Amino acid sequence: MNERTEVSSTGSQSQVERANCDEGWFSWLRWRPTSLNLLIKAEERMLSIVKSIYDKKFIDLKSGNRIWTLIFNKEIRQKTPLVIVHGMAGGVGLWALNYDAITGKRPVYAFDLLGFGRSSHPQFAEDAMESECQFMESIEEWREAVGLDKMILMGHSFGGYLASSYALKYPSRVKHLILADPWGFPEWKEDPDRLRRLPFWARGLVKVLSPFLPLAAVRGAGPLGPSLVRLRGDLGAKFVDLKDESGTSPIFDYIYHCNAQNPSGECGFKNLSFKIGFARNAMIKRIGNLQPGLPVSFIYGARTWMDKDCGNQAQNLLTENDVKVYSIKAAGHHLYADQPENFHQVVNSICDDIE
Repeated sequence: MNERTEVSSTGSQSQVERANCDEGWFSWLRWRPTSLNLLIKAEERMLSIVKSIYDKKFIDLKSGNRIWTLIFNKEIRQKTPLVIVHGMAGGVGLWALNYDAITGKRPVYAFDLLGFGRSSHPQFAEDAMESECQFMESIEEWREAVGLDKMILMGHSFGGYLASSYALKYPSRVKHLILADPWGFPEWKEDPDRLRRLPFWARGLVKVLSPFLPLAAVRGAGPLGPSLVRLRGDLGAKFVDLKDESGTSPIFDYIYHCNAQNPSGECGFKNLSFKIGFARNAMIKRIGNLQPGLPVSFIYGARTWMDKDCGNQAQNLLTENDVKVYSIKAAGHHLYADQPENFHQVVNSICDDIE
């Protein structure tokens, strides 16, 4: 049986989890069928497929916030750790199909971004750059608290945007930057065809919820919120391997309970975004300032609705960096779940060349 430990750096587990809750959490239970305990159970179901041994714990930051973290292979000290950052509305559970395949040769860390999942849910500044700094500095505080000197930093979607921002400010801490279908690179421009390329659920968000938080409907629907998440039938197909004896995948419960709570990180994302699909401060205008020599790998799903050309644009901008662009055949935006074996092959090939 795999040994897994759940430890807090200070205080009992019950104290940690109470500290991780917004004070309004329990007042919502009558309307929203969610709780911290249900989120924990959904995460455990997501991670039940993972065979590797790992630790899970809260990491205390200087700011007073806490970051929920999974740690694999911490005993391996001669290899640069791989740190993976999830995207919008996600958490550590979304990498459940990937941990075993990418944790064999080096330490691997995954964490819930500030404002998401089981991490602290603080208030974010309304200004886009201030919000971005809050996310970025929480990653730096987390790195210091964990005790990492350098890392291979891999971010998906919104996590790719934040990983890029982090690498721009703290390049000495990043040995290789891996951007998996990153959000926030292209500049905004009127493009009616782009809206038609979005999946149907994303088109609905753009048209109906642009003035609001992206997942406001899920919370506002109260008892019907879980049913709205289940409209994303494509998610169930991606995580079909996680089905339990009842024949249901925990992905819907996990996504719901991650996002039915205080929408802290979602507010931060909203502050950074413009018309949902774009960043107010497009990363393609900034990535050219990346420290020369820092390698970057873009990995896109061949069927993604993101702008894949940004990887090629970055190659032209970063003439003093080794920039590679990969495409995962038959994969969409969630390439790590659409074609996990091909995704693992690319990620492992990148990491195998790094000490």
